[in-house]
Amino acid sequence: MAARGGSDPVQEYFSIGEVCSLTELKPHVLRYWEGQFRSLRPAKNRSGNRVYSRREVELILLVKQLLYVEKYTIDGARQKLDTERRGGNVRGLARRALEAETSASIERELEAILRILAGAESDGRTA
Repeated sequence: MAARGGSDPVQEYFSIGEVCSLTELKPHVLRYWEGQFRSLRPAKNRSGNRVYSRREVELILLVKQLLYVEKYTIDGARQKLDTERRGGNVRGLARRALEAETSASIERELEAILRILAGAESDGRTA
């Protein structure tokens, strides 16, 4: 979620489509999670479309980490978030989830590049 381009400001708000692209989640999953996690309440713009803050995107990545990687249930993830919130640790956890998602994304891209290069080598082409 870094700035695009050299001197562009860091984007602070995201549409549901942008959040889906960043998190690799479907819109219906995000809408469902909004009903399950009370801290996930995106604002709506004048058109009535959801607008997610950077903090909410980080929280979504944390929920994704808890559910998909650590295999928490929805109730378990909700309890974990409540416990961490009381301890003041949610921001740190969310940042670590963002770092983990970024690392996984980079790894997937590198693996795709390696597959392309391996295909080029087997075809006798050079990269």
